[in-house]
Amino acid sequence: MTFFWAFLVGGTICLIGQFLMDVVKLTPAHTMSSLVVAGAVLDGVGLYDPLIKFAGAGATVPITSFGNALVHGAMAEADKNGVVGIITGIFEVTSAGISAAIVFGFFMAMFFRPKG
Repeated sequence: MTFFWAFLVGGTICLIGQFLMDVVKLTPAHTMSSLVVAGAVLDGVGLYDPLIKFAGAGATVPITSFGNALVHGAMAEADKNGVVGIITGIFEVTSAGISAAIVFGFFMAMFFRPKG
């Protein structure tokens, strides 16, 4: 059942993103930003962690989990270090993912050439 719920929740998040692009006519950048903000808001009101416990990778793999990670890190560090912790918490939690995206993007740009 774990795989079923992960598939259902992750698919629903993707369905929402596709709906935003096809019906609402948002650009991919606007859609991605909207999903990140939705993940941040859901974490801010305490709903994203129960969703992760329920759906596992279905909630941690889509882009909404990036918004969750931003808010989660900021709130955790704010409790420890005050206002300065808000900024440092954002970078502490998401630095591995951002660094990997930069490094892999660089290598892909080095080895592959775009067509067109």
